[in-house]
Amino acid sequence: MTKSIERLRRDAKALKKALEAEDLHARQRIANYRPRAAGATLKHADYLHVIARENSFLSWPALKLAAELNGLDRAAAQQRLKIALHHGQRQVVDRLLAQIPDLAEGQLGLRIALYHRTEVEAALNADPSAATRLVGGRSPLCQLAFSQYIHQRPDLEGAMIAIADMLVAHGASVDESMPVSADNDHQLSALYGAIGHGNNMVLARWLLDHGANPNDNESLYHATELGHHEGLKMLLEHGADPRGTNALLRAMDFGDVDAVRMLLAAGALADEFIGTHVGGERPWVVPALHQAARRICGAEMFGVLLDAGADPERRFEGCSAYGYARVFGNAALAREIEARGIAPTLTADEDLLATAAEGRDPGGRTVNPERLPDAYRNIIRTILHLPGKLDHVKRLVALGLEFDRPDAEGLTPVQVAGWEGLPDMMAYLLSLGPDLSHQNGYGGTLLSTIVHGSENCPERAIRDQLGCLRLALEAGVSVPRRAADLAGVPEIADALAEWVDRHPDCLMEGGPA
Repeated sequence: MTKSIERLRRDAKALKKALEAEDLHARQRIANYRPRAAGATLKHADYLHVIARENSFLSWPALKLAAELNGLDRAAAQQRLKIALHHGQRQVVDRLLAQIPDLAEGQLGLRIALYHRTEVEAALNADPSAATRLVGGRSPLCQLAFSQYIHQRPDLEGAMIAIADMLVAHGASVDESMPVSADNDHQLSALYGAIGHGNNMVLARWLLDHGANPNDNESLYHATELGHHEGLKMLLEHGADPRGTNALLRAMDFGDVDAVRMLLAAGALADEFIGTHVGGERPWVVPALHQAARRICGAEMFGVLLDAGADPERRFEGCSAYGYARVFGNAALAREIEARGIAPTLTADEDLLATAAEGRDPGGRTVNPERLPDAYRNIIRTILHLPGKLDHVKRLVALGLEFDRPDAEGLTPVQVAGWEGLPDMMAYLLSLGPDLSHQNGYGGTLLSTIVHGSENCPERAIRDQLGCLRLALEAGVSVPRRAADLAGVPEIADALAEWVDRHPDCLMEGGPA
């Protein structure tokens, strides 16, 4: 960052003027990091807040203080290193440390995240209270737990555990937590940081062995996403209660019968009440058999759930599990239900939607989306990531289903296709003319959602987010100036930088950071 503080202040004033002129990019930037409720009058401090967040700082005072203490360029590099360690962006970490070898000097949080055992020990000996003092909204133990540096330097495992020992010896709690972000104060535990965020089984076991609470409302759910069962077993061995966590349904997202068996054995209920939709308007129950149907789980999963007490005749939003199986295209499960003699009659809408799943001629009929339950109305968003669903999606669009409808999290089908790394699906959805300026509930645009998916999608190793990125760029999405620098996957960062070089008119100031 080469801008001065005065230049950043001018940027805030320019943002205000652009917003008053109803500039689309300005509206997007404010929406990304909106400091006040929608409709509230923004003050100069609010525009400064947006500028700070776009530069990866939690607030304007945090940016200003870092610049005053370290100089703006060094402060920006340190902040970028923190982000790279948090997200496991290995090439960014290597580049920054190669350029500025002493970048962590004077920064206890960075020393901890980089497993600098000797320096951390010296700092704690000089000031024991530093073990519990928040830095940038995080406790030192959370700095350790949310660092993904262990995958870059597994040889420093011993130093990592030694630092954990030192922090607890100086008063840190193994149950410390941190907010999701400056704009979301939902707390994430250090255990979740290790086991769910960082896939750091060594530190996760250390935390559990030292008394960390396994029932933190996050860790068990996310342990089902790791591609292995080590974290799940570890949590259950330490008394994690799967009831009310949604972990059972999440394991079914991956068709993981073994994980489902483990969770059921630990007390998970196949038909439990889970929670409420976003906003709390109505219950969200999603019985397990309905989940099995829409996630295209097979007969084995069906049998496991029935043995665990799942009710095959239970209805969700007026729909049966059999209706789900037919509508979502789970032919194997539909046949299993039919073979057991418990298949109810489909409604007229279900029969029509089933024609799309089964490739039958709808006979000129179309559907009225407004009279469908949400599960059916959002079916395009729900199934598009499943194998071989492109033709199914095309038939649903032909029936009249909404191809650009946001889900409860504000994600549109084209954004999900990009996050999942499915160029063919995304190309089709783009051909329908979706709203490319739409921002989801996380503040993400189509471009930032693709970049996020390249680093976080569980299937990213076999998907093609790069192909999706190229489609989005060719479709005319704007590119935040810092997008290439913030991307953690080298191919994604290179593609963004190359595109900007050839199409400088696509650049926009600000944007998700």
